[in-house]
Amino acid sequence: MANGSRKRTYSSVSNDAEDHFYAINERPVDDISLDFFYRPHTITLLTTLTSVLLYSAFTRNDDDFRDNVWAGVRCVIFIFLVISVLAFPNGPFTRPHPAVWRMVFGLSVLYLVALQFFLFQNYNTVRSILVWMDPSLENFHIDMDKEYGVNCSDVSFERIWSHVDVFAASHFFGWIMKALLVRHYGILWTISVMWEITEIAFAHLLPNFVECWWDAIILDILLCNGLGIWVGMKLCHYLEMREYKWESIKDITSTSDKIKRAVLQFTPESWTHVRWLDPHSSYMRFLAVCQLVVFWQITELNTFFLKHIFELPPSHMLNLWRLVVIGLIVAPSVRQYYTFVTDARCTRVGTQCWVFGAILFTEMIICLKFGKEIFEHTQILTIAVWLAIQFIMSMMCLYGCVLYHRRDGKKAKESQVTSNRKSKPVTIVGIDTSSSSTDPKIAKRRSKVIKAA
Repeated sequence: MANGSRKRTYSSVSNDAEDHFYAINERPVDDISLDFFYRPHTITLLTTLTSVLLYSAFTRNDDDFRDNVWAGVRCVIFIFLVISVLAFPNGPFTRPHPAVWRMVFGLSVLYLVALQFFLFQNYNTVRSILVWMDPSLENFHIDMDKEYGVNCSDVSFERIWSHVDVFAASHFFGWIMKALLVRHYGILWTISVMWEITEIAFAHLLPNFVECWWDAIILDILLCNGLGIWVGMKLCHYLEMREYKWESIKDITSTSDKIKRAVLQFTPESWTHVRWLDPHSSYMRFLAVCQLVVFWQITELNTFFLKHIFELPPSHMLNLWRLVVIGLIVAPSVRQYYTFVTDARCTRVGTQCWVFGAILFTEMIICLKFGKEIFEHTQILTIAVWLAIQFIMSMMCLYGCVLYHRRDGKKAKESQVTSNRKSKPVTIVGIDTSSSSTDPKIAKRRSKVIKAA
């Protein structure tokens, strides 16, 4: 006799896991407006690429050694990005085009490979490469005698306003982007507060981490970070409430509407409400979110240690380009990590997230290797206390979020039960007992029925 309920075999479970991994690692394009932009065009691409290489190789002047090296580096990057478009996965996003996110993945792989190369050099070699790239770095050195965070008791509006500069604006817009990526008030505020504690813990190694209390609390936590989080979360709420109905550009008649639709291609296809934590979260999911907070701190620390160890000005293009690349990589990485943490059917982390993890730890190893002189002055007890505070405060803040969601869930259930009682009148002995009934005879009969019961 055949069994009506079919049992799931190992292969079916494995296929289900592969489907969920495929959704975050190789997301297909659901609605294709113009077929031309989604066809492979591999032969055309190869022909164009060969023609460009042929023209460049025989027409450019190759007398200058420096120019030759830069031309070769640019060509290597260009060829690798072309291969990325052809071979690498889409990732979790398809807007404005999957090819864009394949190139982002290619950039992350290139950056990881470059880090591996620098890891196996000595400090003088790395420094000489940086000076060769930008000769102005030869005479730049970090001023270790400069004092930070002085005269903190002198608090005035003019002094606070003087600290509102381009870096404050970058903090503000940076936290808007972080809010768009994480989309959770509790996690964002935890990262914000914990970063200020991180600056205090590492101030004995990085002098520019020393700052006045009003700079850390008023300017950083409340104004730049707080306003950035609020604006970013408001934007997330707006995008969640929108109704997404995408019309094919072929069906649009007017030229202005076609242009508008083309511009909207650079906006999200949809916006998903995220739930990093819920009242029934497992301890592994809880620890995974705590891990996200700690890894975020390490990523920020790498930024400051790299420019301090290799003596780069804060506004140098290498710092700016690194921040741009990291920002592009983080977007799909956070999405893949969220799916891995919250969806039990996804059994492995996405490829972009894996590469970002490799970049994170490689940068950290580079800092430890080339910053020996700095880390010789490390206050071990301070760093140990910092690690303990990181995990304890992260767990406390996130557990508070879980309790908040649990309380909200109970309130929602209670309000739903109350509304159901009000909306569904009870009938006793053929009498409507809803609150809308005001007939005194009916009320008298109702009280008799209740007493008899």
